[in-house]
Amino acid sequence: MRAVIQRVNGAVCTVDGEETGRCGAGLCILLGIYETDTELEARLLAEKIVKMRIFRDAEGRMNRSLLDIGGEMLVISNFTLCADCVHGHRPDFMRAMNAEEADRLYEYFISLLRREVRSVGTGRFGAHMHIASDLDGPVTLVLDSTDIFSKERKQG
Repeated sequence: MRAVIQRVNGAVCTVDGEETGRCGAGLCILLGIYETDTELEARLLAEKIVKMRIFRDAEGRMNRSLLDIGGEMLVISNFTLCADCVHGHRPDFMRAMNAEEADRLYEYFISLLRREVRSVGTGRFGAHMHIASDLDGPVTLVLDSTDIFSKERKQG
């Protein structure tokens, strides 16, 4: 799984003019799911994201997590994060998981977040979405579950 994480003052997702999800201060996450991803990757990524210390403390340093600030999330499925752009000029999406399995894993990822975070808004899987966000910082990070998994195996 690959996640683009943006610290936001707020974000909203609409599909065909209908709001599907929103969040206040917290994180907007674009989530790409690879064909090899499992529930383990979803769990490791969810745990990492909610505990990342990327919010300001009293001294202005990034030292607080989403859980520390009681923040919210908006999670958007985004298969284009799985694109291979190395060859030619047209992205190759062959490494992205098929839609049915990806939707199941996306919903599982969201269910994990909802156990920890008070408000988790979502997009609509497979739809053409419009995302409006008020970036804070801007703070934008990219996490890949294979990197997290490699570290966990070394420590385990």
